Amino acid sequence: MTSTIDEATDTAEDAALPLGAPSSIPAAELEQLTADIIAALKTVYDPEIPADIYELGLIYKIDVDDDRNIAIDMTLTAPGCPVAGEMPGWVENAVGAIPGVGRVDVTMTFDPPWSQDRMSDEARVALDWY
Repeated sequence: MTSTIDEATDTAEDAALPLGAPSSIPAAELEQLTADIIAALKTVYDPEIPADIYELGLIYKIDVDDDRNIAIDMTLTAPGCPVAGEMPGWVENAVGAIPGVGRVDVTMTFDPPWSQDRMSDEARVALDWY
């Protein structure tokens, strides 16, 4: 089974898995893993914008399967981003460094396109975009 975190939330405490996503991973462990994944994503920054990719809303979906393999769907602020080829590797390395995580697969998507309304309040304040 796979547990899914759809769309980034403002804090790890707010991250919730849908009720219809049963998992063999104990709930407390899954909650900690979710918090660890979000913390790892918050270490990856867009080099042109001084905010992390999680708060920018670049993470669209995170799936965790029963073997603790992680699948992440993400986007960029623009398809022509100069680090488009590197960013998925940065995400894979950050999440892959979490103890107990299996394989990490990062898929880049531009559907839907990113917009500023996906940003958290934290990112808006940091960028003075509110």
